[in-house]
Amino acid sequence: MLDSVGCGHAPDAAAYGDAGANTLGHLLELFPDAQLPELHRLGLASILSLAQGGGTREGAASTGVLTERSAGKDTTTGHWEIAGAVLTEPFSVFFEFPLDLVDAIEREAGVRFIGNVPASGTEIIERLGDEHCRTARPILYTSADSVLQIAAHESVIPLPRLYEICEIARKHADAFRIGRVIARPFTGGSGRFERTANRHDYSFQPPRTVLNALNDADIPVIGVGKIADIFAGSGITRSHPTRSNADGLARIEQLWAETNRGLIFANLVDFDMLFGHRRDPRGYLRALEEFDQWLAGFRSKIRENDLVLLTADHGNDPTFPGTDHTRERVPLWLLDGKPPRDLGVRDTYADIAATLADYFGLAPWPAGRSLLA
Repeated sequence: MLDSVGCGHAPDAAAYGDAGANTLGHLLELFPDAQLPELHRLGLASILSLAQGGGTREGAASTGVLTERSAGKDTTTGHWEIAGAVLTEPFSVFFEFPLDLVDAIEREAGVRFIGNVPASGTEIIERLGDEHCRTARPILYTSADSVLQIAAHESVIPLPRLYEICEIARKHADAFRIGRVIARPFTGGSGRFERTANRHDYSFQPPRTVLNALNDADIPVIGVGKIADIFAGSGITRSHPTRSNADGLARIEQLWAETNRGLIFANLVDFDMLFGHRRDPRGYLRALEEFDQWLAGFRSKIRENDLVLLTADHGNDPTFPGTDHTRERVPLWLLDGKPPRDLGVRDTYADIAATLADYFGLAPWPAGRSLLA
């Protein structure tokens, strides 16, 4: 899962204020000398053409484009639909959290928040970090997604205590249908605060997904990165949190060598967290180039009967106004040892869940169509 690597605005992007967004397309326009030889070899040009209504087919992998059916453009919604849960009711989005929610969290956790505003993570700690350090009051903020975020300096509110506050917040956030509560620890001093890799996500409990079906069939589901957080642990056999893309890629290689049967479900978050939200095109491209280099080496480890799917959960165009996700179609590369084929423009992310059910010999998944058919 290449977190936020979209490939062109979705048909309904205008309803989200995202008409014209194109994460991959704009990066390649801005950096025509981008070094992505492996992704191009696997059919990147075909994917970008499909996303724009074209029909060019080339590349060593089967390629297609996924269109999100659920309402929303957040991480949770995208991942859940990929796992086969299409949401008919979107998560709630707030620009200021209701007082009864804030009061309930404060009473149970024994804290008083500052903030309660929409902001980017880096901007909010610059603005309120000094006050937080002086008062020891955690920072409450949100964004255009369905998230309740709580930031605290690790030396002011230790990580176990921050996580405890977020667990309490999660309980109360359920009644307001908030997708995720996120612990956002940071360090540093005035004017040089920095977020750390000790973030932790607390998701709304998901409906049944193909991950649960795999578990029921004694097929292990191994989460890498924030996958277990996104699914609130539901359907996850083992979890391996990571601190960066590089850490995640190393973990994938290790697990790939050790695992003979099962699903390795990995999220590479740096594209989104470090470069998309911060509107850093060059950093975003550099992360893609690093992934491309890794993928070139990893391909030799894919055996004839293995199945590898590369995709994303939403867009986050670093050239687009604002700092939030963008409603986009997402790329799809499929590697399964068979001749490459055109997978076309798919009408739901849930085609991946249907494919996993098909590949592992489960009953057909009720949402989506298998890519292997």
